Amino acid sequence: MRTSDPDDAAGFVAAVRSGDEAAFGALTEPYRRQLHVHCYRMLGSFDEAEDLVQETLLRAWRGRAGFEGRSMVRTWLYRIATNACLDHLESAQRRLQSLESPQAGGSNAVDWLQPYPDRLLDQIASSDSEPDAVVIAKETIELAYLAAIQYLPPRQRAVLILRDALGWSAKEAANLLDESVASVNSALHRARSLMRKRLPKHRVEWSTASTPTTAERKLLERYMDATDRADVTALTALLREEVRLTMPPYPTWFQGRDEIANVFALATNPNLPTYQGQFRTVATAANMQPAVAAYVRRPGDSQYRALGLDVLRLEGDLVIEITRFVNADLFATFGLPPTI
Repeated sequence: MRTSDPDDAAGFVAAVRSGDEAAFGALTEPYRRQLHVHCYRMLGSFDEAEDLVQETLLRAWRGRAGFEGRSMVRTWLYRIATNACLDHLESAQRRLQSLESPQAGGSNAVDWLQPYPDRLLDQIASSDSEPDAVVIAKETIELAYLAAIQYLPPRQRAVLILRDALGWSAKEAANLLDESVASVNSALHRARSLMRKRLPKHRVEWSTASTPTTAERKLLERYMDATDRADVTALTALLREEVRLTMPPYPTWFQGRDEIANVFALATNPNLPTYQGQFRTVATAANMQPAVAAYVRRPGDSQYRALGLDVLRLEGDLVIEITRFVNADLFATFGLPPTI
């Protein structure tokens, strides 16, 4: 859903004509977060999206004379951002090569995938202070969706995001991409068909609620408690039989309740050489999904240090998927301390 500020384009044109870089920056700043989410959907990487937003705003400043006020500022910036992402994807040959042979059993094993903190998504909430604000639908930002969309050819990906995630019309998407409406509709049909093959077969597995339910909050608390107490039995009881654990960027993945319980046991049993230490967890949220930040106190250490994030997909009272990011650098983005 989009809103418009009728004075915005006029003010933008004035800033462009005056060559006032500070004014230009102030007028584009309200769009930064939504442009970042757009680039994130295109790329699947939080860090790369940061780079592409910077590239977008740089291109916008350099090409400012081309904005004459005939279109909304947001439309103009999205055109620049989309083309910047397409240029980036065209040069990133590693992506295409790695997707030719996806890991067996791991449709979500996209090795560049990174989580997106909900605290930053909340900045895009529609308000009078944010022109053309976007309401983000949970099903278009969840990790499973983000991973699946990375398998689409770049231009199909752009069409799908513009049409299904942003709610643009076929004509609007065609104008942005300099394509015909027929071409956009054809690309959208192919993209949706490919997405159906990558996404969970039963749509009931998707929760479209933007905030966790009481049952989900309780399940998250039980998951954290079992982790903190190193209680393998309690943790196992929270997992669905066919639960899956992936660990981007690593190709390692685990399938099934017993296999994942064994991974947990190896890390938490002090009598085993694989013992990592004592864990403490903090609740957070990523991609509009419940998440757990894990801290570990290694043997001989006095502090619990940041280890990684578990982003959970839940169904009913069970965990059906765990995407684990073993990367302490993510904690700052989530507003979490490095030690507790």
